[in-house]
Amino acid sequence: MDDECGALRVDKWLWVARLVKTRALGAEAVRGGRVQVNGRAIKPSKDVRPGDRLQITTGPVRRDVEVLGIAPRRGPASEAALLYRETAESAAAREEYAAQRRLGHELAAERGGRPTKRDRRRYEQSRRG
Repeated sequence: MDDECGALRVDKWLWVARLVKTRALGAEAVRGGRVQVNGRAIKPSKDVRPGDRLQITTGPVRRDVEVLGIAPRRGPASEAALLYRETAESAAAREEYAAQRRLGHELAAERGGRPTKRDRRRYEQSRRG
């Protein structure tokens, strides 16, 4: 983390902080209104500085983060985690959503999935008598 740069474009910061996979996806999210800085809709060229608050919406999950630092380049995830702090409410909501998704996958696995050809034949045979 290097605080020499005082500001960085929001699309690039999202990429450097590893909140999006590519800078283009970051710019698309900002243009689509899924990213707000200090409660305002912005353009991808808007600079973010330490102390700014970002609201990032991905699917049904909204992350509220505070910018703690600016890095001139994308580094490992351990460094990226030092660039922001997520609010406790945001982290709890994200964990709850992840738990619900896991539960949904477990319930789907219990059903056994799609019947095989053999199962369908047995079912048809039992219906015919």
